[in-house]
Amino acid sequence: MNQEITTKIAIFRKKEIRKVIHNDEWWFSVADVIEALTNTVDIRDYIKKMRKRDKELDSYWGTNCPPLEMIAKDGKKRKITSANTEGIFRIIQSIPSPKAEPFKRWLAKVGYERIQEIEDPELATKRTRILYKLKGYSETWIEKRMRGIAIREELTDEWKKRGLKEQKEYEILTAEISKATFGVTPSEYKKLKGLKRQNLRDHMNDLELIFNMLGERVTTEISQQEKPDTFEKNKKVAERGGDIAGNARKQTEKELGRPIVSKENYLPKSGGKKRLK
Repeated sequence: MNQEITTKIAIFRKKEIRKVIHNDEWWFSVADVIEALTNTVDIRDYIKKMRKRDKELDSYWGTNCPPLEMIAKDGKKRKITSANTEGIFRIIQSIPSPKAEPFKRWLAKVGYERIQEIEDPELATKRTRILYKLKGYSETWIEKRMRGIAIREELTDEWKKRGLKEQKEYEILTAEISKATFGVTPSEYKKLKGLKRQNLRDHMNDLELIFNMLGERVTTEISQQEKPDTFEKNKKVAERGGDIAGNARKQTEKELGRPIVSKENYLPKSGGKKRLK
């Protein structure tokens, strides 16, 4: 992914605040925030004293303020200590500045898009498309991914109608579909692709996305037709839906002479570019 594309500049009272997309949310340059709120000439010294003064913040800092790659003031890519909205609010608590409250309101506006998306779901779809495009995905991949998101939502809505509410139940049923479709559970699939906290579907290629959609869509259709009323019955439906996709996958593999399940992912390579096909 090209970092020049993703590093953005937000303005607070004529002060520039760098921000970058990380784990699908905005992360802000901590140094920029502190400079905007304090006008200090020695940001490192200010941070050092602030962490020394606030021991709780010092502990919080170590695990919640990771260094993320942004464009530095000299125009080069550098690792910049960053925090998400929650982290910035915590840091602000340790900054005695009259600008703190206005900055909180400004920061809240950054998240206002989420409220708009709730009121107008189409905005969420549009912004998701933009987000994937900024990450470097192709238009054809984005179309499949967006359709997959819709199919997944239809499936979880169907599960809710069948009386399933616990996230753990969803995870078990999803694992059944995946195992029948691809021969591996989502956790095994992520390990195969070298993923940790990343979203597995964001690292599937076109054919992987297609068979994933097929398994979930068929499961939804069977459930709508048979209306299973217990968890065990829903589990069997998930297995059947996945089996249909799995059989199609195996037939495709036979025709192509290669496996569909791929170790490839979309993680950035050294140099900041994704492994896009």
